[in-house]
Amino acid sequence: MDQRGEDLEDRLLDFATRVGKLVEALPETRLGRHIAGQLVRSGTSPAPNYAEACAAESKKDFVHKLGIALKELRESRTWVKLILRSEMLSDDRIKPLLDECIQLCNIIGKSVVTAKANLQNPK
Repeated sequence: MDQRGEDLEDRLLDFATRVGKLVEALPETRLGRHIAGQLVRSGTSPAPNYAEACAAESKKDFVHKLGIALKELRESRTWVKLILRSEMLSDDRIKPLLDECIQLCNIIGKSVVTAKANLQNPK
């Protein structure tokens, strides 16, 4: 894994850590517990899926595993938006995490597009 890959893995690990802290702060209501369970799964999943993609057995496997990381980030984005809309926690606490999630979606999404194009047009 090159330096950019390690930097991205670190960002994904930091994101997972922040998600964990956010989940712990959610209210102990029926909705809070439901969102907590869903978000802890989707928000901690991209980092290990990205690590698996970096160790993929083939280019096709790389695209597949990177795609899973992207799906989990998108799901996390939706749960974070729901927390924001339902006003479970303050905007100041949620918006930075939402911004990071959007940035990570964009980065991983672009990587998926590039990797798929490379599958179509091998050098």
